Amino acid sequence: MTEVTFMGTLILAAGLFGFGLFGVLARRSILFQLLSLEVMLAGPSLAFVSAGAWHGDPQGQGMFVFVLVLAAAEVAIGLALYLRLRRCADVADVISAVRFAREH
Repeated sequence: MTEVTFMGTLILAAGLFGFGLFGVLARRSILFQLLSLEVMLAGPSLAFVSAGAWHGDPQGQGMFVFVLVLAAAEVAIGLALYLRLRRCADVADVISAVRFAREH
């Protein structure tokens, strides 16, 4: 891996993280926020893999697997909470969820 491709992948990783952060801050829907969190986690994953390839060390791939497991747990818990809120209170966005939490 050359320095140009390494810097390119780091820039792409930062762009993915920034794009996901914008999606979390700009969207009110819980599902879109969960999707944006997944995009945010893709950025550091790409950075770990490219840094591991740059240094010739397999620890970057190990961190990728760790982030992948973390993302799977986040999606499972997030979707379970979303389905519970949707079923009990007919809540689909964050503003309604906060209102529901304050009332109960």
